[in-house]
Amino acid sequence: MQIVKYIVIILYVLDCLGLIIVTMMQNRDSNGASGTIVGSSTNNFYEKNKSRTRDGKLKKWTMILGIAFVVLAIALGIIYVI
Repeated sequence: MQIVKYIVIILYVLDCLGLIIVTMMQNRDSNGASGTIVGSSTNNFYEKNKSRTRDGKLKKWTMILGIAFVVLAIALGIIYVI
């Protein structure tokens, strides 16, 4: 059981570092509340293909690493209770 604990801890630390790096690489959205009040056209080529851009890929990886972070945190909690 100790080996599993160490493997999960190593995965957790790597996930934390990856999440920090991917989050820091993202561009800041400057629209904020003014973008929702004024509105923007979402019927253009960029909006339709946004997931293929660098920002779209970074957001996807942020979500994946965030979900892995939560799963590994729960797994570590369960492992330490046992």
